[in-house]
Amino acid sequence: MEFDVNIFVQQLVNPSYVSGAFLSVAVAVLSLILATAIGFAVALGRTSRSRIAQGVAGIYTWFFRAIPALLVLLIIWNALPQLFPVLRQDWFSPFIAAFIGLGIVEAAFMAEIIRSALLSIDEGQALAGRALGMSPVKVMLKVVLPQAIRTALPPTGNEFIGLVKFSSLASVISLQELLTTAQVGVNITFRYAEYYAAAIVYYLIIVSLLTLLQSYVEKKFVWTSRSKTKKPSILEPVGQGVQS
Repeated sequence: MEFDVNIFVQQLVNPSYVSGAFLSVAVAVLSLILATAIGFAVALGRTSRSRIAQGVAGIYTWFFRAIPALLVLLIIWNALPQLFPVLRQDWFSPFIAAFIGLGIVEAAFMAEIIRSALLSIDEGQALAGRALGMSPVKVMLKVVLPQAIRTALPPTGNEFIGLVKFSSLASVISLQELLTTAQVGVNITFRYAEYYAAAIVYYLIIVSLLTLLQSYVEKKFVWTSRSKTKKPSILEPVGQGVQS
C-alpha cells in the first residue's frame, strides 16, 4: 500500500483535525494554569520554615513525579466515579478529567521550577521590602514574583510545549483530541501513514508557533529586565553594586 497524497491533503484540511488540535491546546492551557496554581502553593510549602508544610509539599512532589500521567488519567476517569457518584453525571467529561489529571501531575514539576525561581532571588530584596513597610504578601507580589517570573519563564514554556504533546494521553479516556482524531480515521480506513502524517504536521505547526511565542515573551522579559537594571533600585541590598 503506497502513500496516498490525496488522502493526506484531505486530512490536513479536515475540520476534525482542526477541532482535535484546538482541544489539545485547550487541555494544555488549562492544565498549565492548574499546575501553576498548585505548583506555587507546593513551592511555598517546600520553602516554608514549617516542617509540616515542607513534608506535605515534599510528599506531593514525590508522589506525582513517580506516578505515570497515563495512570492518573485512568484513575480519575475510571476509578474515581466508582468512589464518588457525583462524578458519574454528564458534567464530568473526558475534557475535564484530562486537564485535571495532567494538571495535578504537572504541578509536581512546576513546583520545582517555581521553587528554584524563588530561591534564586536574593534574600536582601525581601528584607529591603520589609524595611520599607511592605507586608509579606506585598513583598511576594511586588518584589519577589516579578523577578522569579523571569527565571521560571523558559522552563515553564518548555513544560507547556510538553503538555501539548502529553495531551495525546487523553486518547485513552476517549477525548477527541488530535491523536484520537487520527486514530479514528485509521480504524476506519487502515491508512496509517496518511492519517498519522497529518497529525504530525499539526503537532509540528502547534509546537513551532508556541516556540516562537515563547521566544518572543522571553526576549520581552529580558529587555524589560535590562532596562530596569539601568536604574538604581530602592530595594537593592545594602552594599550591593558598590565598586571598590
